[in-house]
Amino acid sequence: MTFVHLSLLAGTALVALPIVLHLIMRRRPTRLEFPALRFIQRRHDANRRRLRLRHLLLLLLRAGAIALLAFALARPSVKLPGATGAQEAPVAAALVFDAAPHTQYRHENQTRLEAAQDLGQWLLTQLPEQSEIAVLDTRLGSAAAFSPDRGAAKDRIARLASVANSRSLPEMLVAAAKLLKQSGLSRKEIYVFTDLSRGSWPLEQSAALRKQIETIGDCGVYVVDVGVTDPTDYGLGETRLSAEVLSSNGTLGIESGLSCVGQSAKRGVELYLLDDDGKPQKRSEQSVEAAPGELRPVEFRIGGLEPGTHQGFLRIVGQDGLEADDSRYFTCEVKPAWRLLLAAPKPAERYALFLAEALAPEVYRRRGVARFDCDTCDLDSLAERPLADYAAVCLLDPTPLGPAVWKKLADYAAEGRGVAIFLGRNALPLDSFNEPQAQELLPGKLLRQARRPDGELHLAPRDFQHPVLSVFRGRSGSVPWEMFPVFRYWELDQTAKGVGVVTPFNDGRPALLERTVGRGRALTMTTPVSDRPNNKPWNLLPVGEAWPFMILANRTASYLVGGSDEHFNYLAGQTAVMQLDPAQQRRGYLLFTPDGMSTPYPAVLDRRELPITTTDLVGNYRLLSGGKGQVDLGFSVNYAPKQTQLERIAEGELSGIFGPVKYRLARTRQQIDRDISAGRVGRELFPPLILIVALILALESLVSNRFYKE
Repeated sequence: MTFVHLSLLAGTALVALPIVLHLIMRRRPTRLEFPALRFIQRRHDANRRRLRLRHLLLLLLRAGAIALLAFALARPSVKLPGATGAQEAPVAAALVFDAAPHTQYRHENQTRLEAAQDLGQWLLTQLPEQSEIAVLDTRLGSAAAFSPDRGAAKDRIARLASVANSRSLPEMLVAAAKLLKQSGLSRKEIYVFTDLSRGSWPLEQSAALRKQIETIGDCGVYVVDVGVTDPTDYGLGETRLSAEVLSSNGTLGIESGLSCVGQSAKRGVELYLLDDDGKPQKRSEQSVEAAPGELRPVEFRIGGLEPGTHQGFLRIVGQDGLEADDSRYFTCEVKPAWRLLLAAPKPAERYALFLAEALAPEVYRRRGVARFDCDTCDLDSLAERPLADYAAVCLLDPTPLGPAVWKKLADYAAEGRGVAIFLGRNALPLDSFNEPQAQELLPGKLLRQARRPDGELHLAPRDFQHPVLSVFRGRSGSVPWEMFPVFRYWELDQTAKGVGVVTPFNDGRPALLERTVGRGRALTMTTPVSDRPNNKPWNLLPVGEAWPFMILANRTASYLVGGSDEHFNYLAGQTAVMQLDPAQQRRGYLLFTPDGMSTPYPAVLDRRELPITTTDLVGNYRLLSGGKGQVDLGFSVNYAPKQTQLERIAEGELSGIFGPVKYRLARTRQQIDRDISAGRVGRELFPPLILIVALILALESLVSNRFYKE
């Protein structure tokens, strides 16, 4: 316990004053000479004892009132956990500011970050002289260090700005605690300026936060809430494209979702594409009814895109408190229809019928909108067939091939192409398939044919992260794979190193496998896709209402031609990787950022990829090079959904994050000042003591009036 005015404790000596007065003013007994009045004498003795008791009670009340008054005037305080000393002693203080995009929410003509800056500037004036002050924000790469002086800290706060890719607050609190641990000052304080957005407080990082703060002993932690308790906002969710690389004959699908915080309302969502001059052109618009707590789907489809790079964005019509989540950007690349070579036993057209129709249906070919241009040849002519003109090669129920053909296919795949092998009844004898040249493509040696005539075997995808299966994510339970039984398949010996199973059968044995071949890939399916249902088929995958087979075939072909490899849409802070055509490589490129600035970007001539790390701004980027064979590439950067999340974390959840670490939550300057005082010198007892003194005086007055009246 500490005292602000220790000398005033001497006032307790005044307790002697009522004692002296009591002794002086005590009535002297009067001797009465009435020997016969014994009853009156006994009555007198009883009254005297009662009077003494009353006087003693009044004495205690008066003495207690004086003692408590002197005690209260000495300003005692109780040192609570986290209290570290005198009010004006220097402190080591870390001011942590949340700079995530959701702090751009504007309320009463002020963003949440601006409100935090105002409180931070005021707090600097409240810190004692000779204090060590550090200003930290959630920007990636920001160093945790003490400012040279108070003026530098003030400038640092004034220059704070929202960032597209923000670190979490628990992570920054760990960094702040590590910095304070290096200070030689005994008093340490952490101030967190936050709007309490749930996205900034991930629960999985709470253990590291508690552990680090506990290592520096007594540390005052103050959470300053600059958020709005009832925000209103309409925002677009993550934007998904049907394909980032698509055929010029295909249609681009754009999906997003409209979310709402606050009151429900109908809002318009517009689709814009950038023209050759980079100017936005409106292509479509939808009106969507937004409801709190729900994500209403928004879908657009665009066809007739010319080959090349196309960029655009979705935008909510109108304004709200948070502009950051009103737009979502996208980039796609359109290429001519991919040429595929389907090689099969004679008659090749008969074997390739199902796969060719799945990839390029006749109605699409007649209308000129097929994504793939399929050529068919028999296996015997494969040795003389030039493969360089094809984006991928598919072997349908292949017969034994010569070592030179296997080697040709392996070299073709190693150059960055794709090869698919659908094993069937013609894979006999096994020697050709188990030779070293064939094993460069196949996932392992063929062992034997397995039979399941009961029809209980079927494909059973499990991991939908693979590009071939990602289209089934979210609808896996509704795909009727059991309607397409497999009666025969090839069992493999031990698979080669690096081989992965794309999808198994429902008994766990591999159905579709993948292996990397140089810069390309090879997919092997252990059952064919060319059997007719009236010819003792090995499976019924391509017959009937085989929409799962059509989707699987198209996704497999897209994966083989590299349509799933190139990515043009990233989150802020991610490294964008641009695929470069070897014939168009340049020594340097010019990167145009969303703010209209251009930056020279060097390239390495012997690499086919150009990594771009400067993705701190949200919007559409363009990568250009001049001269003959001009390179024109692009990509888009968006906020991660959690970066624009306005949902507030409850105070109980915040307490769960800090756990045993004591913290104080404040929203106004008065609350901050009160909490700082309590944290530094403890809890003052003056208010309750004065209240007790008043109660004692009131009781003394009541008792004395009653006693003296009697």
